[in-house]
Amino acid sequence: MRRFKWLALVVVLVGGFVTPSATAVQPAGWVGSWSVAVTPPGTSGLSATGVTDTTLRQVAHLSVGGAQVRLRLSHVYGTRPLVVGKVSVTPRGDAQAGTPTVDPAKLVPVLFDGRASVTIPVGSEWVSDPVRVVVPEDTDLVISTYFPGPTGPLTQHPAGYATGFSAAGDQTGGDGSAYQAIPGAARYIIEGVDVQSRVRGSVVLFGDSITDGVVSPVDKNLRYPDQLADRLLAAPPARELGVLNAGISGNRLLANAGTAGDSTLARFDRDVIGQTGVRTVVLLEGINDIGNSRGATDPADLIAIHRQFIRRAHQAGLKVIGATLTPYEGAGYYTPEGEADRQALNTWIRTSGEYDGVVDFDKATRDPAAPSKFLPAYDAGDHLHPNAAGFKAMAAAFDLRQL
Repeated sequence: MRRFKWLALVVVLVGGFVTPSATAVQPAGWVGSWSVAVTPPGTSGLSATGVTDTTLRQVAHLSVGGAQVRLRLSHVYGTRPLVVGKVSVTPRGDAQAGTPTVDPAKLVPVLFDGRASVTIPVGSEWVSDPVRVVVPEDTDLVISTYFPGPTGPLTQHPAGYATGFSAAGDQTGGDGSAYQAIPGAARYIIEGVDVQSRVRGSVVLFGDSITDGVVSPVDKNLRYPDQLADRLLAAPPARELGVLNAGISGNRLLANAGTAGDSTLARFDRDVIGQTGVRTVVLLEGINDIGNSRGATDPADLIAIHRQFIRRAHQAGLKVIGATLTPYEGAGYYTPEGEADRQALNTWIRTSGEYDGVVDFDKATRDPAAPSKFLPAYDAGDHLHPNAAGFKAMAAAFDLRQL
């Protein structure tokens, strides 16, 4: 595993003057290294009940590293002001992946306007003070958050594919022995981690369950955004970017979907524009609209949302990449009419010229002998989601220069 590196500034002597070369790194600034897209609480479980006098220990797997971090907390779907009593962080290696174990001596407190506690208003997000802790690239950041409570329902990300833990009382300074695993793999309140880094910015991967990483092995960080982050970290320094996952399982272009998140445009400002240091956004959405309508969706309606997404990204000064929809024949909501709609949308993405670039996930994952189906080696088994090898093929489909 590659670790955080300080990049040397390359200079060229020209006529007695020292001039930065084209590959010189940028001054250190804030960039998004990890994120999730949040949704309303569920009707049962911890997000519905909230917690009282409880510490939640959660893990964020960072893409790029840096010299400082700051946390982004979300209470946008809360029902009462949220009191956060105390927070700590510590970077951690692979040996403890999937566990709450940390070295207590390395835990660093997180402050909010210089104080240990903060009260977040209903409907709001909050960014912590910078925390002076060097975090390596491609590594876990363990975040422990104490809630005196009662919190009321908690803003969440339902499909985190990383184990979370809870403990009674304030265990923000504990080694992990007091914690128990939380059933499921949701995330609560924590929606992002920024780092102070010399990389040039971040890329947001916006989508549904395929971006979210459904059926990805828990605690293994093998979603396509994770594997794209690995590619970027192995690239020349000028091409390194933070990678931010804004996928929500079940998400749609045309409709809000409860715990499957607000529709694409409804969450655009928060999940794209609101990200730190974002330069580029990749859109992979539409299969749930097609599938759930059983082929009754008009491709023109899907294209209209794509166009709005492109315009809003451009208005914000962002580059926007269109991703073709992956095959789905054999999935529970497959219809021949829906397949015709998928092909129509994919043809427009490839040929319209309205995107700044295209990544052809369909071509990368389909079976050449049966193009409406996944290549068997990439099929997770439900004929809708790729497995880890399929996610790798998606990550490999990117021309990194486009990002």
